[in-house]
Amino acid sequence: MNGLVIVLIGIAALSAGYLLYGRWLAKKWGIDPNAKTPAYTHEDGQDYVPSSKFTVFSHQFSSIAGAGPVTGPILASVFGWVPVLLWLIIGGLFFGAVQDFGALYASVKNEGKSMGMIIEKYIGKTGRKLFMLFCWLFTLLVIAAFTDMVAGTFNGVGLDSAETAYANSAAASISMLFIVVAVIFGVIQKHVGKMNEWVKAIVAIALLVVMFAVGMKLPIYASKTAWIYIIMAYLFLASVLPMWLLMQPRDYMTTFMLLGMIIGAVVGVVVAHPQMQL
Repeated sequence: MNGLVIVLIGIAALSAGYLLYGRWLAKKWGIDPNAKTPAYTHEDGQDYVPSSKFTVFSHQFSSIAGAGPVTGPILASVFGWVPVLLWLIIGGLFFGAVQDFGALYASVKNEGKSMGMIIEKYIGKTGRKLFMLFCWLFTLLVIAAFTDMVAGTFNGVGLDSAETAYANSAAASISMLFIVVAVIFGVIQKHVGKMNEWVKAIVAIALLVVMFAVGMKLPIYASKTAWIYIIMAYLFLASVLPMWLLMQPRDYMTTFMLLGMIIGAVVGVVVAHPQMQL
Protein backbone atom coordinates (compact mmCIF):
# COMPACT_ATOMS: atom_id res chain seq x y z
CA MET A 1 0.00 0.00 0.00
CA ASN A 2 1.09 3.56 -0.68
CA GLY A 3 2.64 5.16 2.41
CA LEU A 4 0.68 8.38 1.85
CA VAL A 5 -2.62 6.48 2.15
CA ILE A 6 -1.50 5.03 5.48
CA VAL A 7 -0.56 8.50 6.76
CA LEU A 8 -3.94 9.91 5.69
CA ILE A 9 -5.77 7.02 7.39
CA GLY A 10 -3.82 7.68 10.58
CA ILE A 11 -4.48 11.43 10.51
CA ALA A 12 -8.20 10.91 9.84
CA ALA A 13 -8.60 8.29 12.59
CA LEU A 14 -6.69 10.26 15.23
CA SER A 15 -8.49 13.51 14.34
CA ALA A 16 -11.88 11.79 14.58
CA GLY A 17 -10.88 10.26 17.90
CA TYR A 18 -9.92 13.66 19.31
CA LEU A 19 -12.89 15.59 17.94
CA LEU A 20 -15.59 12.95 18.54
CA TYR A 21 -14.50 10.45 21.19
CA GLY A 22 -12.46 12.96 23.18
CA ARG A 23 -15.28 15.50 23.32
CA TRP A 24 -17.77 12.77 24.21
CA LEU A 25 -15.60 11.73 27.16
CA ALA A 26 -15.23 15.35 28.29
CA LYS A 27 -19.00 15.78 28.20
CA LYS A 28 -19.61 12.43 29.89
CA TRP A 29 -17.23 13.28 32.74
CA GLY A 30 -18.64 16.79 33.12
CA ILE A 31 -15.35 18.58 32.57
CA ASP A 32 -15.58 22.33 33.20
CA PRO A 33 -12.96 24.18 31.11
CA ASN A 34 -13.31 27.25 33.35
CA ALA A 35 -12.59 25.44 36.63
CA LYS A 36 -9.35 26.39 38.39
CA THR A 37 -6.77 23.61 38.42
CA PRO A 38 -4.55 22.67 41.40
CA ALA A 39 -1.71 24.60 39.70
CA TYR A 40 -3.60 27.76 40.69
CA THR A 41 -5.35 26.68 43.89
CA HIS A 42 -2.22 25.03 45.35
CA GLU A 43 0.54 27.05 43.70
CA ASP A 44 3.83 26.51 45.54
CA GLY A 45 6.52 27.12 42.90
CA GLN A 46 7.69 23.51 43.23
CA ASP A 47 5.16 20.92 42.07
CA TYR A 48 2.18 23.22 41.43
CA VAL A 49 3.14 25.81 38.80
CA PRO A 50 0.58 27.68 36.63
CA SER A 51 1.55 27.39 32.97
CA SER A 52 0.26 28.25 29.52
CA LYS A 53 -1.86 25.77 27.59
CA PHE A 54 0.94 25.00 25.15
CA THR A 55 3.39 24.38 28.01
CA VAL A 56 0.96 21.95 29.65
CA PHE A 57 0.37 20.28 26.28
CA SER A 58 4.13 20.02 25.74
CA HIS A 59 4.66 18.39 29.11
CA GLN A 60 2.09 15.70 28.37
CA PHE A 61 3.01 15.32 24.69
CA SER A 62 6.66 14.70 25.59
CA SER A 63 5.91 12.36 28.48
CA ILE A 64 3.25 10.09 26.97
CA ALA A 65 5.65 7.87 25.01
CA GLY A 66 6.29 5.22 27.64
CA ALA A 67 7.07 1.53 27.25
CA GLY A 68 3.83 0.70 25.39
CA PRO A 69 3.92 3.38 22.67
CA VAL A 70 7.68 2.95 22.14
CA THR A 71 8.23 -0.80 22.28
CA GLY A 72 4.76 -1.83 21.07
CA PRO A 73 5.13 -0.64 17.46
CA ILE A 74 8.72 -1.92 17.34
CA LEU A 75 7.60 -5.43 18.28
CA ALA A 76 4.53 -5.21 16.04
CA SER A 77 6.68 -4.22 13.05
CA VAL A 78 8.05 -7.77 12.99
CA PHE A 79 4.65 -8.80 11.61
CA GLY A 80 4.29 -5.93 9.14
CA TRP A 81 2.92 -2.40 9.01
CA VAL A 82 -0.73 -3.36 9.63
CA PRO A 83 -0.20 -4.39 13.30
CA VAL A 84 1.81 -1.19 13.83
CA LEU A 85 -0.99 0.95 12.42
CA LEU A 86 -3.64 -0.88 14.46
CA TRP A 87 -1.56 -0.58 17.63
CA LEU A 88 -1.00 3.14 17.18
CA ILE A 89 -4.60 3.99 16.25
CA ILE A 90 -6.69 1.57 18.32
CA GLY A 91 -4.21 1.39 21.18
CA GLY A 92 -3.66 5.14 21.13
CA LEU A 93 -7.34 6.10 21.02
CA PHE A 94 -8.95 3.51 23.27
CA PHE A 95 -6.15 2.65 25.70
CA GLY A 96 -3.31 5.17 25.93
CA ALA A 97 -5.22 8.41 25.39
CA VAL A 98 -8.16 7.44 27.61
CA GLN A 99 -5.84 6.23 30.36
CA ASP A 100 -3.83 9.45 30.39
CA PHE A 101 -6.90 11.64 30.02
CA GLY A 102 -8.70 9.85 32.84
CA ALA A 103 -5.69 9.82 35.17
CA LEU A 104 -4.99 13.51 34.61
CA TYR A 105 -8.62 14.52 35.15
CA ALA A 106 -8.89 12.36 38.27
CA SER A 107 -5.81 14.11 39.66
CA VAL A 108 -7.14 17.56 38.77
CA LYS A 109 -10.48 16.78 40.48
CA ASN A 110 -8.67 15.58 43.61
CA GLU A 111 -6.37 18.55 44.32
CA GLY A 112 -3.52 17.23 42.20
CA LYS A 113 -3.08 14.06 44.24
CA SER A 114 -1.37 10.99 42.81
CA MET A 115 -3.32 7.90 41.75
CA GLY A 116 -2.24 6.08 44.91
CA MET A 117 -3.87 8.70 47.13
CA ILE A 118 -6.99 8.75 44.94
CA ILE A 119 -7.32 4.97 45.16
CA GLU A 120 -6.98 5.12 48.96
CA LYS A 121 -9.74 7.75 49.08
CA TYR A 122 -12.25 5.80 46.99
CA ILE A 123 -11.22 2.14 47.45
CA GLY A 124 -9.20 1.93 50.64
CA LYS A 125 -5.70 1.51 52.03
CA THR A 126 -5.34 -2.08 50.81
CA GLY A 127 -6.11 -1.01 47.25
CA ARG A 128 -3.57 1.78 47.52
CA LYS A 129 -0.86 -0.58 48.80
CA LEU A 130 -1.48 -3.07 46.00
CA PHE A 131 -1.47 -0.32 43.39
CA MET A 132 1.74 1.23 44.73
CA LEU A 133 3.42 -2.18 44.81
CA PHE A 134 2.48 -2.73 41.18
CA CYS A 135 3.71 0.76 40.25
CA TRP A 136 7.01 0.20 42.04
CA LEU A 137 7.67 -3.13 40.33
CA PHE A 138 6.58 -1.84 36.93
CA THR A 139 8.66 1.32 37.31
CA LEU A 140 11.74 -0.73 38.18
CA LEU A 141 11.25 -2.75 35.01
CA VAL A 142 10.69 0.28 32.78
CA ILE A 143 13.59 2.28 34.26
CA ALA A 144 15.95 -0.68 33.91
CA ALA A 145 14.92 -1.30 30.29
CA PHE A 146 15.09 2.33 29.21
CA THR A 147 18.32 3.02 31.11
CA ASP A 148 20.00 0.08 29.39
CA MET A 149 18.67 1.17 26.00
CA VAL A 150 19.71 4.82 26.44
CA ALA A 151 23.15 3.92 27.85
CA GLY A 152 23.71 1.65 24.86
CA THR A 153 22.72 4.47 22.50
CA PHE A 154 25.07 6.91 24.23
CA ASN A 155 27.87 4.37 23.84
CA GLY A 156 26.90 3.84 20.20
CA VAL A 157 28.70 3.56 16.89
CA GLY A 158 28.20 5.07 13.47
CA LEU A 159 28.96 4.04 9.90
CA ASP A 160 31.06 6.07 7.49
CA SER A 161 30.65 6.13 3.70
CA ALA A 162 32.59 2.87 3.45
CA GLU A 163 30.26 1.31 6.05
CA THR A 164 33.10 1.07 8.55
CA ALA A 165 32.01 1.28 12.18
CA TYR A 166 33.39 4.06 14.36
CA ALA A 167 32.65 5.33 17.87
CA ASN A 168 29.90 7.95 17.84
CA SER A 169 28.72 9.56 21.08
CA ALA A 170 27.06 12.64 19.59
CA ALA A 171 23.73 11.47 21.03
CA ALA A 172 25.27 11.51 24.50
CA SER A 173 26.73 15.00 24.22
CA ILE A 174 23.51 16.38 22.71
CA SER A 175 21.46 14.83 25.52
CA MET A 176 23.76 16.18 28.23
CA LEU A 177 23.69 19.63 26.65
CA PHE A 178 19.90 19.37 26.43
CA ILE A 179 19.69 19.16 30.22
CA VAL A 180 21.89 22.24 30.58
CA VAL A 181 19.94 24.13 27.91
CA ALA A 182 16.62 23.17 29.51
CA VAL A 183 17.74 24.52 32.89
CA ILE A 184 18.94 27.76 31.25
CA PHE A 185 15.59 28.10 29.48
CA GLY A 186 13.75 27.45 32.75
CA VAL A 187 15.74 30.16 34.53
CA ILE A 188 15.07 32.59 31.66
CA GLN A 189 11.34 31.93 31.89
CA LYS A 190 11.33 32.28 35.66
CA HIS A 191 13.38 35.43 36.07
CA VAL A 192 13.01 37.37 32.82
CA GLY A 193 9.28 37.56 33.29
CA LYS A 194 6.32 36.46 31.21
CA MET A 195 7.35 36.13 27.58
CA ASN A 196 5.19 36.19 24.50
CA GLU A 197 4.54 32.61 23.32
CA TRP A 198 6.15 33.30 19.95
CA VAL A 199 9.24 34.83 21.57
CA LYS A 200 9.47 31.86 23.93
CA ALA A 201 9.24 29.43 21.02
CA ILE A 202 11.97 31.27 19.07
CA VAL A 203 14.29 31.26 22.10
CA ALA A 204 13.66 27.53 22.64
CA ILE A 205 14.32 26.65 18.99
CA ALA A 206 17.49 28.79 18.94
CA LEU A 207 18.81 27.00 22.02
CA LEU A 208 18.02 23.64 20.39
CA VAL A 209 19.96 24.58 17.26
CA VAL A 210 22.99 25.58 19.34
CA MET A 211 22.67 22.38 21.36
CA PHE A 212 22.71 20.17 18.26
CA ALA A 213 25.56 22.08 16.64
CA VAL A 214 27.82 21.94 19.70
CA GLY A 215 26.82 18.39 20.64
CA MET A 216 27.67 16.96 17.24
CA LYS A 217 31.05 18.70 17.20
CA LEU A 218 32.01 17.75 20.77
CA PRO A 219 30.96 14.14 21.47
CA ILE A 220 31.32 12.81 25.01
CA TYR A 221 32.80 9.33 25.29
CA ALA A 222 32.21 7.05 28.28
CA SER A 223 31.56 3.38 28.96
CA LYS A 224 28.05 1.99 29.04
CA THR A 225 28.36 1.38 32.79
CA ALA A 226 29.35 5.00 33.37
CA TRP A 227 26.36 6.20 31.37
CA ILE A 228 24.05 4.01 33.44
CA TYR A 229 25.21 5.74 36.63
CA ILE A 230 24.93 9.17 35.01
CA ILE A 231 21.40 8.43 33.81
CA MET A 232 20.37 7.24 37.27
CA ALA A 233 21.74 10.46 38.80
CA TYR A 234 19.78 12.46 36.23
CA LEU A 235 16.56 10.59 37.05
CA PHE A 236 17.00 11.43 40.73
CA LEU A 237 17.62 15.12 40.02
CA ALA A 238 14.65 15.31 37.66
CA SER A 239 12.40 13.90 40.39
CA VAL A 240 13.39 16.43 43.08
CA LEU A 241 14.08 19.68 41.19
CA PRO A 242 11.24 22.24 40.85
CA MET A 243 8.96 21.72 37.86
CA TRP A 244 9.85 25.10 36.35
CA LEU A 245 13.60 24.45 36.46
CA LEU A 246 13.94 21.22 34.47
CA MET A 247 10.86 19.18 33.62
CA GLN A 248 8.66 21.91 32.13
CA PRO A 249 11.35 23.57 29.98
CA ARG A 250 12.72 20.16 28.98
CA ASP A 251 9.35 18.89 27.79
CA TYR A 252 8.50 22.24 26.18
CA MET A 253 11.66 22.12 24.09
CA THR A 254 11.28 18.41 23.35
CA THR A 255 7.92 19.14 21.75
CA PHE A 256 9.57 21.20 19.01
CA MET A 257 11.91 18.31 18.22
CA LEU A 258 9.03 15.83 18.13
CA LEU A 259 6.87 18.09 15.96
CA GLY A 260 9.83 18.67 13.65
CA MET A 261 10.39 14.93 13.24
CA ILE A 262 6.68 14.27 12.65
CA ILE A 263 6.41 17.05 10.07
CA GLY A 264 9.63 15.89 8.41
CA ALA A 265 8.37 12.30 8.25
CA VAL A 266 5.02 13.36 6.75
CA VAL A 267 6.73 15.57 4.17
CA GLY A 268 9.05 12.69 3.29
CA VAL A 269 6.10 10.35 2.74
CA VAL A 270 4.25 12.96 0.64
CA VAL A 271 7.32 13.51 -1.55
CA ALA A 272 8.54 9.91 -1.85
CA HIS A 273 5.22 7.99 -1.83
CA PRO A 274 6.91 4.83 -0.47
CA GLN A 275 5.21 1.49 -1.03
CA MET A 276 4.63 -0.43 2.21
CA GLN A 277 4.78 -4.20 1.94
CA LEU A 278 2.95 -6.38 4.49
